[in-house]
Amino acid sequence: MLYGPLTHPPLIAALARAGHGSTVLIADGNYPVATGAREDAERVYLNLAPGLLSVTQVLERVVAAVPVEAATVMAPDGGAAPEAHAAIRALLPGGTRWRAVGRFGFYESCREPDLAVVVATGDQRLYANVLLTVGVIAP
Repeated sequence: MLYGPLTHPPLIAALARAGHGSTVLIADGNYPVATGAREDAERVYLNLAPGLLSVTQVLERVVAAVPVEAATVMAPDGGAAPEAHAAIRALLPGGTRWRAVGRFGFYESCREPDLAVVVATGDQRLYANVLLTVGVIAP
């Protein structure tokens, strides 16, 4: 039995296999997890129902389990930052590098060889996707 901020065994195992520089995609309910991410990245399905679980609920647990050095979010073309971005940014550790890219650039980032884990959520907010870069644990 697990006790702590993260208790989902497949997610814990997938995160444990990711190392420094690996990336972790936490995808909203609209994200094409089958085609919009590296084919052999491990997938964890937490999309129980529309609205469950949200990207920020998953992110809150992931940042408690692994060090994060950077975050990339999907941004709409020529528009203001989506409301989901403020909620995501508020959960990231201080000093986390932040980058916003357009939809197709985001898809390309998620097809890179460093993508280790894809977490599908039921989040219904638009542009709520976040791609985390795993940091290091200092000795």
